[in-house]
Amino acid sequence: MKSLPPTLRQRSDLWICGLFLLLWSSGFAIVKVGLQYCSPMMFLWLRYVIVVLVLLPVVLVQRPPLPRGRPLLAMIASGVLMQCVYFAGTYLAIGAGISAGLLALIVSLQPVVIGVASPLLLRTPVAGRQWLGLLLGFFGAAVVILAKSGVERFTALGMGLAWLSLLGLSASVLLEKASTPQPIILSLFSQYLLGMLLVSPLAFTFDTQPIQWNWAFVGSLGYLSFFNSLLAIALLMLLVRRNEAARVSAVFFLVPPCAALVAWLLLGEPMPWLAWGGVVLAAMGVRLCSSPAPGKPLLK
Repeated sequence: MKSLPPTLRQRSDLWICGLFLLLWSSGFAIVKVGLQYCSPMMFLWLRYVIVVLVLLPVVLVQRPPLPRGRPLLAMIASGVLMQCVYFAGTYLAIGAGISAGLLALIVSLQPVVIGVASPLLLRTPVAGRQWLGLLLGFFGAAVVILAKSGVERFTALGMGLAWLSLLGLSASVLLEKASTPQPIILSLFSQYLLGMLLVSPLAFTFDTQPIQWNWAFVGSLGYLSFFNSLLAIALLMLLVRRNEAARVSAVFFLVPPCAALVAWLLLGEPMPWLAWGGVVLAAMGVRLCSSPAPGKPLLK
C-alpha cells in the first residue's frame, strides 16, 4: 500500500475507514440479538474460539516469524488490552449494572484520551483545529446517546469497569502505533488466543445461563466472529499503522451515531430528531480532526 500514489492511498484509506465504521458500528445491534440466547462471557468466549480456529490453519501455513523481546511483549500487551480489558470489560460493565447508554458515552471519550496522550507518548502534537474537532465530535456522540436512551442507571463496579474498558481500548491503539508492526495475521491470532484463554474462567465459572441454539444466535455469532472480530480489527490495525493515532481515533465519534442508525434499520429502535442533529455534529467533529489544516486530506 505504501507504494501507491498519494491520491490513491488517500482514497483507499477512506474506503477502509468507511468499511471499518460500518462493521464496528453494526456489531452493537448484532450483539443485542445474540445476548438474548447466551450469557455475555460465554458469547464472547465462543467468538474467540471461532476466530482462533479460523486463523490457526492460516498461521500454520504462513508461519509468520514470531517476534522476540520487546516486540513480542508489545504484541501480547496490545492483545490483552483490546480483547480482555476492552471487550470483556464492556460486557462485564453491563452485567454489573451500568446502562448501555452511559457505557457508550464513556467509551466515546477514547479519541480525547488519544488526543491527550499522543503528544506525550507518540511525539505527535494535536493541532488546535483537531482539539475543536475532538470536542465537537464527543458532543455529537453524546447528543445521539442522550437522545436515544437515559443514562441514569449505574453502579460503582459498572462505572469502574467502563472506565477500565476505555483505558484498555486507548492503550491498545497507542501501543499498536508505537510498537514495531507485526504481520496482521499473527497479531490477530495472538490477540484472540489470549482472549480465549483469559476469558475462559469467567465464561465457565460465572456464566450459568444455558445457550439457546437457534438460527438467530448462530447468525449473530458468525457475523461477529468473521466481520466484527476478524475484519474490523484487522482494518483498525491497518488504519493505525498508516495514520496518526489521533486522526484514526476520531472516527470512533461516529460509532454511536452509526450504531443508532443500524439499530433503527435492523431492530426498529426509534431515532429521535435530536439524534440526527448529533450525527451531523459528530461528522463535523471527525472532519475537523482529520483535516488539521486547509487542503489536507481526510486521512494522510
